[in-house]
Amino acid sequence: MARTPFTLAASVTAAVPGARIVAAGALTDGAAGRFDSAVVVLDDGRRLAVRVAATVDAAEQLRAEARALAALTDGVRAVLPFAAPVAVGQTVVDGSPALVTDLVDGWHVDAAQIPDGRGVATALGAALAAVHALPVAVVRSEGLPVRTSDQVRDETRRLIDRAAASGHLPRTLRARWMTAIDADSLWEFETVVVLGGVDAGAFVFTGDDDLRVSGLIDWHGLSVGDAAADLHWLAAAPVAAATVREAYAAASVRAGDAHLTERSRLYAELEFAKWLVHGLESDDHDVVADAASLLASLDESTRGEDLTPVRHSDVQAAMDVLDRVPAAATPRGDTSLQTDAFDRADLSAFGDIETGETRDDLAVVDGDADPAGDVDGDPQATQPIEAASWGAGSRTIPHDPAPPTLDLDLDPVADADEAERASRAALRRWAVGGD
Repeated sequence: MARTPFTLAASVTAAVPGARIVAAGALTDGAAGRFDSAVVVLDDGRRLAVRVAATVDAAEQLRAEARALAALTDGVRAVLPFAAPVAVGQTVVDGSPALVTDLVDGWHVDAAQIPDGRGVATALGAALAAVHALPVAVVRSEGLPVRTSDQVRDETRRLIDRAAASGHLPRTLRARWMTAIDADSLWEFETVVVLGGVDAGAFVFTGDDDLRVSGLIDWHGLSVGDAAADLHWLAAAPVAAATVREAYAAASVRAGDAHLTERSRLYAELEFAKWLVHGLESDDHDVVADAASLLASLDESTRGEDLTPVRHSDVQAAMDVLDRVPAAATPRGDTSLQTDAFDRADLSAFGDIETGETRDDLAVVDGDADPAGDVDGDPQATQPIEAASWGAGSRTIPHDPAPPTLDLDLDPVADADEAERASRAALRRWAVGGD
């Protein structure tokens, strides 16, 4: 059973000695069941996010997140053009790790909703370039993974071999991928500081006319590796892919990478192989069946094509093949992805896979939360306030004229229909030439 916001608020008092909590509520972070999350407000006005791992994989991810945030020293944070969460405490809840950070305010955009032109697309490209420009010493000094291009290539080959050994990887699709693996020129690149396969939902935005990336909240994959891994999500953003890549190239301080597009496309396709391997390792037959179906669809749509380098390839053409993958039926049962590599929702770009998110109300707490999980005070004294929206799962276009943020003085949130109408209005504004 998922932990309640009040129980999670109690864990904050254990992780942050002396914390006095005056409000607590659900934190929607799109973790697909991997975390129990909440936002709490302290008596000094600070707003903190708390996440407790709900699975073994999530526990490893949370520990990696804590290590990555520790690597972001004051000097590193000073050169980043956006905020990163600051870890303020850690504890253990029922044997599972819990991480408490400050709350990075802002709104999120799903990859499929990113409009072309200046705005979200250009801000994302520049933000990724800023991360990739960090010195490798940032990662190495904290003992985080450092890989060469040859090691990246070998890891990719092992993933393909693992998927093929299952008997669920079509031979023609395996041949397509192995042709790319064997193309030496594809793997001639300089490794950089990467986020390990981050997607658009990890970035938060602020502003309206002066739209900008104000924060990046997902750092658990911080390492040295292939920049293309952080661009694979562009397969789910065909409208804006070219603009994001152009903005990324314009902001990059490193030498150009002739085959960044081909490798990012390969990594996008390999998400299916990761999904399959996850199902095998977790002995989840529904996941295995789902992955096998997706792989078969991908094989059918790409048969006769290859991923060997085309030096003058068009970015949009490279993405179009993924849009032709036929829709796949959602399998029965809970098949939400439980690995730390990518969110189950990301697979929607390749088939008819629906995800949902819920919004709960925050409640003002008249009293303090104690480590035992109880909150002192009269429960009848609580009143609803707006739920916090933060993390990879709260990817929505903001309403006009200003983006939604957590504000204890705001009225209750609008209903889903109103939010949808506002999203469409914002998209239309950007599409007709807004900045």
